[in-house]
Amino acid sequence: MHAFLLPGQGTQSPGMGAPWQDDPAWSVVGVVSDATGVDVAHLLLHADDDELRRTDSAQLASFTLGLVAVEAARAAGHTPDVVAGHSLGELTALVVAGALEVADGARLVLERGRAMVSACEANPGTMVAVLGLEHRRVVDAIAAIDGTWVANDNAPGQAVVAGTHEGVGAAETMVRATGAMKVVELPVAGAFHTPLMAPAAAHLAGAIAATPFAPSTVPVVANVDAEARTEGFADPLARQLTAPVRWRESLLTLAGLGVDEWWELGPSGANLLAMVRRTVGDGVRVGVHDPADVPAA
Repeated sequence: MHAFLLPGQGTQSPGMGAPWQDDPAWSVVGVVSDATGVDVAHLLLHADDDELRRTDSAQLASFTLGLVAVEAARAAGHTPDVVAGHSLGELTALVVAGALEVADGARLVLERGRAMVSACEANPGTMVAVLGLEHRRVVDAIAAIDGTWVANDNAPGQAVVAGTHEGVGAAETMVRATGAMKVVELPVAGAFHTPLMAPAAAHLAGAIAATPFAPSTVPVVANVDAEARTEGFADPLARQLTAPVRWRESLLTLAGLGVDEWWELGPSGANLLAMVRRTVGDGVRVGVHDPADVPAA
């Protein structure tokens, strides 16, 4: 059983679209550009680190490249039995599963990114990855620190803490004292998947309500509850911005469904396959980050 995994923000890099620009799957870029009015080819080919660090640019670029990689895999005869996306990647996954049209998904990604930029300006914050400490111990370590939350439970020994700059600074000290092996600041502009994103979530909920969803052709595992569904996507998607990403549990859900072949498609650097290895162990793992990575059918 095949699962397609789609990465989120933070995986983008300058020139990441270059290997794809002569591939037939590059046609997706034009569809996204037409739907959003954004020159997505520029983002994928010519944008520098500063431009790609902007939340709205990063999200649209990562979303598009994920779809390009999926289109190339499908052209080679590979299709998923179930899909999941990490954070922003959930929107990519919904398009892959047929629950959203490409254009509608692209417009939601743009609305999401711009709303998050505004929320970051209104409620400044940051995020750090905490390595070598189990999720429950991270939760307990920061429980008494105001303005901090566990935003991602990615894999055993890998969590993300987010919140105000002051709160996350205190949390970093606390998790180190508790036994964390390493704490790494993430290249993001705010405290995603926390209550600090409430203004963005409210805005996005309106955009989601105005967007048509269809039943998906394959199940989609949602970040907010780690449950597989083929309909009812709007509510978990609207809640996602202020709720933690339950990725470790999502991987366990996928394994419970019988997944034994895991594909990560889109920008390199997401390390979703490493999270698979740490969480469920054995299984075939395929990373598709440029056309040469697509296996023959």
